[in-house]
Amino acid sequence: MTIIEMTRELGRAIQCDERYVKMQAAAAKTDTDADVQKKIGEFNMLRRDLSLEMAKEDKDGERLTQLDNDIRAVYDEIMAMPVMEEFNAAKEEFDKLVKSVNFIIATAAEGGDPTTCPETAPTCSGSCATCGGCG
Repeated sequence: MTIIEMTRELGRAIQCDERYVKMQAAAAKTDTDADVQKKIGEFNMLRRDLSLEMAKEDKDGERLTQLDNDIRAVYDEIMAMPVMEEFNAAKEEFDKLVKSVNFIIATAAEGGDPTTCPETAPTCSGSCATCGGCG
């Protein structure tokens, strides 16, 4: 079996993993939730309005501030919806899996032992926001 064939096998295994299945199910729920979709539509309209206002030669600073505040408020409302919280939790778990897979592959590609290496970088806090890079 070639490396590409093994990679395709890994891809199929990832799609069978419960974390992937759970994330996909949660995504489908958000796609079909009328309240979420209504709020996303509202969010997109506000973003469009902000873009149009930004494109004006004579920008209205107050209007820009209000649109920015409105966008943030609607975003917070969307993210606080139970189906979005469920999706974000499922995505976070799936992202951890992908990060572990990538770390093991990178470790092996750099000459490390993929059998005994840890699943994540030893200094990893789990938050990419504060990361200076793996390895």
